Amino acid sequence: MVLYEWFILFYSISYLSLYLLLAILAFVAIKKYNNNKYFLKDDIVVKSNHIIGVSIVAPAFNEGMTIVHNVRSLMNLNYPKFEVVIVNDGSTDDTLQKLIDEFDLVPVDFFYEAKIETKQVRGHFKSTNPVYSHLLVVDKENGKSKADASNAGINSASYPLFLCTDVDCILRSDTIMKLAKPFMDRGKKVIATGGVLRPSNSCIVQDGFLVDVSFPSNWWASFQELEYIRAFLFGRMAWGEINSLLLVSGGLGMFDKEIVIKVGGYWHQSLGEDMDLITRMRKHMHDIKEDFRILYIPETLCWTEVPSTKDVLMKQRVRWARGLIQTLALHRKMFFNPKYGNTGFVAMPYFFFFEFLVPILEVFGLLIIVLGYLFLGLDLALFLKLMTGIYLFYFSITIGSVLLDEWFNKYYRSRRDLVKLIAKGLIEPFVYHPFCVYAAIKGYAHYFLKKEQKWGNMQRTGFRTSKKK
Repeated sequence: MVLYEWFILFYSISYLSLYLLLAILAFVAIKKYNNNKYFLKDDIVVKSNHIIGVSIVAPAFNEGMTIVHNVRSLMNLNYPKFEVVIVNDGSTDDTLQKLIDEFDLVPVDFFYEAKIETKQVRGHFKSTNPVYSHLLVVDKENGKSKADASNAGINSASYPLFLCTDVDCILRSDTIMKLAKPFMDRGKKVIATGGVLRPSNSCIVQDGFLVDVSFPSNWWASFQELEYIRAFLFGRMAWGEINSLLLVSGGLGMFDKEIVIKVGGYWHQSLGEDMDLITRMRKHMHDIKEDFRILYIPETLCWTEVPSTKDVLMKQRVRWARGLIQTLALHRKMFFNPKYGNTGFVAMPYFFFFEFLVPILEVFGLLIIVLGYLFLGLDLALFLKLMTGIYLFYFSITIGSVLLDEWFNKYYRSRRDLVKLIAKGLIEPFVYHPFCVYAAIKGYAHYFLKKEQKWGNMQRTGFRTSKKK
């Protein structure tokens, strides 16, 4: 018991110290970005003759109800040299037919080179209307995963950079520019960039364009709003500052196409294909001994609908947990390997000791506390003081993330929304966090028991198109 107490004390101090360090790094990274973005302004880059072309790759499966608005939204982004590659992943509804009718599409002869293996591609469609000349639709057999569809889009992409997103995501008009600009800066080679995502639940969307941002009214979505702010602004900005990012969200990420093809694209059997891809890209760059960077942009560039029911959220988090352990197990030889620099000595150990192990230790620790109180005379008053200290520290990190977001992004038009967000932070450790811990343990159990995991489809409620009266 004493040995366990010393272990928990050491682990807790390490955990809290690391979080404090990440908070400092995140603040430094955001301040640095805020200062530097004025040196090379977007309008100057847009007019440059050396601007890099970007292909937007967006898989679509049974999106017939919203596909037209979503594609129009992607095609109206502000960037001088880009294309939109929509991958119809064997839809069984009228997704493809709606695209054909709306955008005057016809089959075209297209030189398709399957540099990354995918399910069979049936054909390519282009528009007879010059207005839609930068739209390409790829029709393929269903691959039962977003990874397979994304790989077909990458194979079909014309430009050296590609932006991978979901067809139902709402992107800010300058998203391509924000993500592409680091690739054009001098210095270390940039192989991937990402940006902040937010839940679109309760936001108002008209004809595929976001017209009003609101705090999610749904119970589950509201906690995810808080979670996303903390994860993107606090976590990923900090890891980007020390070049140890191991995850770029599958909902919004820009990549060097050549590097992605060299590592084999997205792995269609992965349950965490975004983390797995970044890990393999980092491994490749270390193997060829070339300096590189993976950067995050601390601006909200994408809004996506998040799970709004307990069952759908549980399935998502179980899959994420399985994806985490799957990736760590697959690349375990990189751990503490001098050949892999920060990836092997910083990023992967962190994800193992402070992401994978935390849910296990929390459950085990709770069991020890109960047994200690019942049979070993645990000092309950001292324990409560310790837990209160940890709770206040955790809450301060959450509040810091919220205030940092408000200072930098200022997306909430109402003070009431900000108060709601802080209120969620107060109760999150007691209601939402235990749910996430349970989902993680369930995911680990499914992984070790080798239970079949199907991707499934998230049941969407759709966007609001007007304010409630």
